[in-house]
Amino acid sequence: MNKKNILVIEDEPSIADNITYALKFEGFDYTWVTLGNEGIALLTEKKLTQDQFDLIILDVGLPDINGFEVCKRVRETSNIPIIFLTARGEEIDRVVGLEIGADDYVVKPFSPRELVARVKAILKRSQHHQAANHSTGQRFNIDVDKHQIKYCGELLELTAYEFGILKVLLSQPERVFSREQLMNAIWSSPEESFDRVIDTHIKTIRVKLKKVKSDDNTITTHRGIGYSANFI
Repeated sequence: MNKKNILVIEDEPSIADNITYALKFEGFDYTWVTLGNEGIALLTEKKLTQDQFDLIILDVGLPDINGFEVCKRVRETSNIPIIFLTARGEEIDRVVGLEIGADDYVVKPFSPRELVARVKAILKRSQHHQAANHSTGQRFNIDVDKHQIKYCGELLELTAYEFGILKVLLSQPERVFSREQLMNAIWSSPEESFDRVIDTHIKTIRVKLKKVKSDDNTITTHRGIGYSANFI
């Protein structure tokens, strides 16, 4: 099996040294750059794809351009997994990261071994996802601009909240989202709602999915934790 190549975008040499040492120790190849625009250039100007880089470790506080902006630019052309690194631990940052497509979020200071463990878990999930899509094809089509989701070619009649919940779950199949994470990602004022409202919306989403496909099992309940979407 070919080594996985990780793109590290981190401007602090001491942190980057710890990350790259841990990656190398665990058998990964890596490319390290210190600026967001350098990372974007590697992924776009040189036409490199997920075949060259398997995952990005991305610092939010870069000196040239915000890591969130880097993620947005990358997401325009690639679904490569991204782990954010940041010295800030506020909930709003985690919400922003989730909304724009981050696969995980690690707050500094952190253990390099824990970071690498998360890298392995995300790559394993990504490989399973790709294999499932290759064998079964895409069942869902999401039109973000129109706030519409088609399932097996049929348009689902979803409320705004139902659309948001299903979109987030489908964005990262097999990842378990807590009720709180879903509410923070979708509700403009999550503190004004109860987390159990997610259960009600999940129930109605399931009913609508089963109207299209009676044996649908897209959404899995993880008792005491939250919900995930099966491979799509």
